Amino acid sequence: MLEAPVVVAVSLCYLGLLFAVAWWGDRRADQGKSIIANPTIYALSMAVYCTTWTFYGSVGRAVASGIGFLPVYLGPTLVMALGWFVLLKMIRIVKANRITSIADFISSRYGKSHLLGGLVTIIAVVGIIPYIALQLKAVSSTVSLLLSYPEIVMPNHSATMSVAADLSFYIALILAAFTIVFGTRHLDATERHEGMVAAIALESSVKLVSFLAVGVFVTYGLYDGFGDIFEHLQTHPELRKLATAIPSGQGYTGWFSLIVLSAMAFLFLPRQFQVAVVENVNEAHLKRAAWLFPLYLLLINIFVLPIAVGGLLHFSGQGVDADTFVLTLPMSQRHEGLVLLVFIGGLSAAAGMVIVETIALSTMVCNDLVMPLMLRHNRLAHEESQDLSGLLLGIRRGAIVVILLLGYLYFRLAGEAYALVAIGLISFSAVAQFAPAMLGGMYWRGGTRGGALAGLSAGFLVWAYTLLLPSFAKSGWLPADFLTQGLLGFDLLRPQQLFGLSGFDQISHCLFWSFLANIGAYVGVSLLRPPMVAEATQAAVFVDALKDGGQLGPVLWRGRAKVSDLQELVGRFLGPTRAQAAFSAFARRHGSANGVTLEADAQLVQFAEALLAGAIGSASARVMVASVAKEEPLSIDEVMHILDEASQLRTHSRELERKSSELTAATLELQAANERLQELDRVKDDIMSSVTHELRTPLTSIRAFSELLRDDPKMHLADRERFLGLIVSETERLTRLINQTLDLAKIESGRADWNGCELDLKAVIEQSVAATSQIFREKEAQVELDLPDNLPLILADRDRLIQVMLNLLSNAAKFLSPATGRVHVILRTLSDGLEVSVRDNGPGIRPEDHELIFEKFRQVGDTMTAKPSGTGLGLPISRRIVEHFGGKLWVESVPGAGATFRFTLPFADAQPHLEAAVE
Repeated sequence: MLEAPVVVAVSLCYLGLLFAVAWWGDRRADQGKSIIANPTIYALSMAVYCTTWTFYGSVGRAVASGIGFLPVYLGPTLVMALGWFVLLKMIRIVKANRITSIADFISSRYGKSHLLGGLVTIIAVVGIIPYIALQLKAVSSTVSLLLSYPEIVMPNHSATMSVAADLSFYIALILAAFTIVFGTRHLDATERHEGMVAAIALESSVKLVSFLAVGVFVTYGLYDGFGDIFEHLQTHPELRKLATAIPSGQGYTGWFSLIVLSAMAFLFLPRQFQVAVVENVNEAHLKRAAWLFPLYLLLINIFVLPIAVGGLLHFSGQGVDADTFVLTLPMSQRHEGLVLLVFIGGLSAAAGMVIVETIALSTMVCNDLVMPLMLRHNRLAHEESQDLSGLLLGIRRGAIVVILLLGYLYFRLAGEAYALVAIGLISFSAVAQFAPAMLGGMYWRGGTRGGALAGLSAGFLVWAYTLLLPSFAKSGWLPADFLTQGLLGFDLLRPQQLFGLSGFDQISHCLFWSFLANIGAYVGVSLLRPPMVAEATQAAVFVDALKDGGQLGPVLWRGRAKVSDLQELVGRFLGPTRAQAAFSAFARRHGSANGVTLEADAQLVQFAEALLAGAIGSASARVMVASVAKEEPLSIDEVMHILDEASQLRTHSRELERKSSELTAATLELQAANERLQELDRVKDDIMSSVTHELRTPLTSIRAFSELLRDDPKMHLADRERFLGLIVSETERLTRLINQTLDLAKIESGRADWNGCELDLKAVIEQSVAATSQIFREKEAQVELDLPDNLPLILADRDRLIQVMLNLLSNAAKFLSPATGRVHVILRTLSDGLEVSVRDNGPGIRPEDHELIFEKFRQVGDTMTAKPSGTGLGLPISRRIVEHFGGKLWVESVPGAGATFRFTLPFADAQPHLEAAVE
């Protein structure tokens, strides 16, 4: 039985496993053995995108809108497939500037503004609270279902339920404790949370295995596979809507909105920014994530429709919530082991999201809300001698608890009014408001702090009015007529039909108005004035991030500072020991043995600011460094001059790199040409050696027989005639060798004469067979012809093709056995030309000799004990003739089974480019 102690014990054991994995990952990191250097771990950590929304809510959305659950996953897939370069640029910027969060990223881009960083933090916290509530709702609902086992009783949470009796409250506290222990070990937020990433990779694997297990159970356990599932889908009219390409209630507008929204959420959700950008240790890991993460999304969604169909059929008329089908289907069949596995999968999905999201949000709250307030009220100035790292760690840990409790509060107040997916889309729409400021800041130099503030404020207000407040109205915490009559009774101000725009679902409606306000305000206000000095400086760093290879931009600082003051300042936030180590390492890199003796130049000031940025955020780091470094202000003209010089240096650097690459390429080409010349020289020597050898053999025979005739004038007539015949034969052989050598030389040099015309290849073959008939009669060999009539014409030189056929036929005759030899000549039609085959039943050719025989003066008999007659030039000449007319010549043979020489030639109408060459 799945009683309460069992459920609690299993939950605690699983969370304990996550603790153990996180501890192991942190320990390996402390030993210098990074686990997140594995690209698969990185890709799996990105699957924190799949929360309980995916694990439970996708099935619920499939029941409501068929395949309308897919756009939420198409957006991230398109980003990884087509927009990975955006992630790459974000990673470069974050590494170069030690950026810790979305708020830090945006505030740093627009002049390191405290106000902007605080606004982004507020938007993120308010926007993500519904998403955290979603996780708590899912966990609470599944726990309630398990406690009703073996009955299936839908949970009915009430806002009047005492907190002490609500298990989800204790789960929230447990998750807060886990996040605190393994997410806030050190203050420097740019240090990798290796234990946390390892735990997230594990929970991604667990939730995938769990979902696949229940999918296989439903598809192949309750039903007979996908075919059976979709047969039921077609035979039940009420289920057919699930298979429609674009559900009528959603439409193309809804699909487009969800794809855009999910793509923006994948890039700008604080947890996604944390795992994909901040935790990235090697940008090359994006290559594996680009295919592995979309594959993960495919696998975790492949059984969504079967589970939805199975749940609708199995629980028809029973009032079971579709969001719970993943759990209730195994429960209905009393599969307790599978039920627990599914529960652990859902718990994994919730835990992963909550842990990473709260770490990211707590960093933003500390760096961009609390720190600016402390600086404004001079709280830090009164504590100059103290180590503040403990204080700031306490702030982050407190923020984690507060954020989770706010999520729990939203769950209690408004969570019951929405399905799981609907709650998630509220948060997606909130973080999508970061898109104009972030993307604009990365690719447009003209974006300003005022424009970013105006755009974010306008978009956030529209989101709150059109999505957040309606969620409270639907829960009864705001008057119901707020939705139907609008603010103050103005119909044009109805939050989900704003200014009379109707026909859109609430998400598309919110996305349209919020983006219109956000982008319009961002661009409009930015165009009112040019960027200030700090904005122009950061614009250069961000926009040119890929050009600079991820390095820090030009140093735009002029003033005076003491090294000891800077080191002491950094030590207050990171601890004296870590500060000393960092400054000493900087000193060694710049040729000094001790960091204290260094002159505090612009590079050291920038280094100190970067260290602080990792602990307290870029904006606060700028303020703190300014408190100990006397900076001289730079005018906009000076800034632009420095930026121009830096741009020129980059241009010169790229030009040098280009010239160096060209020089390297030229060197390689010369090296290749030299090697080619050496090869040609070797080939020339081989040819000369072969020609000399081939010439020497007949000349030696002619000389020997001539001397015999001269020295013995009384030689018998029969011997004389025999010797004279041999002399004539060797003379003819010598003539053939010279003619073929000259012929091959002309062909290779392009000086050969070609007399092209349209001709019948069958007639050429018949003439060639007739010319060689005597050779085959002497061998007592048979020649069989397979030559169809009425074949298309080809464009070629008749005499040259006859030369090819004579070479192939005479070559076949050489190796035939007397009396048993057979040669089969076949002509057949291909799709684009004709093919000729000359097949014999001789000894065959070894595979390693198939290309060797087409080299000059090389014959297959070279590898035999007896060298065959001939010059070894017939096949090379034949191949070049065939290739000249657009065909190819090759051999197919197995030793002991004969050889087949084949060549192809294109039809005459497919050879217009050869007409000029053969005329």
